[in-house]
Amino acid sequence: MIGYARVSTDEQDTVAQQDALRVQGCVEIFEDKASGASKERPNLARALGRAGQGDTLLVVRIDRLARSLSHLLEIVETLRGKGAYFRSIHDPIDTSSAQGMLMTQMLGAFAEFERALIRERTRAGIKAAVARGAKPGNPRMRERDPVAISNIRVSHNERHLNELLDGRHRWLPTVERLRPHLPWALVLRQVLAITPPVRSFSERTLVKACRNLVRASVANPAILQKSPRLPPDTRVARLVADRLNTHPDATLRDIATWLSRDLREPTPRDGLCWTPESVRRVISQARALHLVA
Repeated sequence: MIGYARVSTDEQDTVAQQDALRVQGCVEIFEDKASGASKERPNLARALGRAGQGDTLLVVRIDRLARSLSHLLEIVETLRGKGAYFRSIHDPIDTSSAQGMLMTQMLGAFAEFERALIRERTRAGIKAAVARGAKPGNPRMRERDPVAISNIRVSHNERHLNELLDGRHRWLPTVERLRPHLPWALVLRQVLAITPPVRSFSERTLVKACRNLVRASVANPAILQKSPRLPPDTRVARLVADRLNTHPDATLRDIATWLSRDLREPTPRDGLCWTPESVRRVISQARALHLVA
């Protein structure tokens, strides 16, 4: 049981929340003093990073955790991808049970319905305004005002950075583990193999996202260093070595499935299906290269 508590200001304290969490069995409790609307809550990121297979993230009430319904569903999906659960003491949500998961899915359906209604009302409003002779959009942008253009660009960059900060705990550890030892193309394939899927990166957008996070001082600058040129015949050995080092209990068949289905890595004979025996040979090569911990 991993507890999370939050208050909005430094004048408030989390004592009551921590007491309630300890009664439920939480030994480790993370706390933030920040607005619920704030996207930069470092201890929430640490709590999510700490959660592993079979763990449960526990809060006193939902509003202590998520700033919106979509944020709550994103957190639930992140935990689900790690084999962990979410539970709120005073709300009917416990994703370790079928009933609690159903409630979460119903919340997701209502959220999607609400978004559809908003889009529909927005389109109807724009259509009615145009019929009355109005010109939709920002008038300063239509006039190509340099100040307006600059403000929108800054706002766009801030929003993009906040989105990266929110989701970085799912993919950035993979990048920091593999860079700069492996080239970006191989790192991208590992990131895209994360389940459930993370952001829809290309190699260019992944590098750009990492540059932004380094600039914001939340990522290790070493990931941007130039990677060494790899001998072509050691590429798969390095991928498999990393898999073994991060999943020490993986079987030969598990790694073969991962190479074939998730990474779509061609075999030495340009086939698409790896066998346990072919994986065994790659592991021997990785050991000879001293890549396996």
